[in-house]
Amino acid sequence: MFFFRKILGKQEPAAAVSGKAGARAYAIGDVHGRLDLLDILLRRIEADMASLDARKTFIVFLGDFIDRGPDSAGVIERLRVYRPASARPVFLAGNHEEVLLRILQGETGILPSWLKFGGAECAQSYGIDPKELRRMDEKAGIRLVQDRVPPAHREFLEGLADTFSFGDYLFVHAGIRPGIDLEEQNLSDLRWIREPFLSEQKAHGFMVVHGHTIVDEVDERPNRIGIDTGAYQTGRLTALVVEDDRRRYIVAEAADNDAERG
Repeated sequence: MFFFRKILGKQEPAAAVSGKAGARAYAIGDVHGRLDLLDILLRRIEADMASLDARKTFIVFLGDFIDRGPDSAGVIERLRVYRPASARPVFLAGNHEEVLLRILQGETGILPSWLKFGGAECAQSYGIDPKELRRMDEKAGIRLVQDRVPPAHREFLEGLADTFSFGDYLFVHAGIRPGIDLEEQNLSDLRWIREPFLSEQKAHGFMVVHGHTIVDEVDERPNRIGIDTGAYQTGRLTALVVEDDRRRYIVAEAADNDAERG
């Protein structure tokens, strides 16, 4: 499902914002199991870095690496070992990683909803038949998921961060609760919030870059930028590039696979 928001009323003018001095950041939106698009985008980011002057560089992944798309396990493995020579990767947790971790920790009552909202595809990528999983007793199903998700993947998920600050920018999965200091934000809001964050027109004290809510095109507002272009549905994965007071975008699309091979 696509989530669009129309902002009513007068917005505050956008303030001048800048990234961290002398550094560059790439922020990648929700991957959702699209390893094919992730591979294309990382190649393009690495080529972009190679074409520019050397700077301290960060590649920030905004969470929701798993579920919905066909290869959650492949995405986690790719990111788990991803160590580019000229950049530091930063991995943030999304709501989908949170739910899988809760299942891996043995929490009951959420397995059926996980399967309904993208977990079936994730389970299948780990060699689990979703139909069989639905028929099982929940505790047995949880044990099966625990058995099939490698310890290294669980360790990766447990080590995810929640926010990353970069000059005047704040990178986060879903957004923030307006009017609350960053250090007092609820973890649930950072991973799950939509409203009132999406409709908030006041400045937050930093430009929030987020995923979580799908948009047909990058959604630039005076106080936030949404870059989840719905990779699992649209076949389009987007990265924001921030350097000093400039920003631009790099996009990977499903058709690019054939074009690159062609």
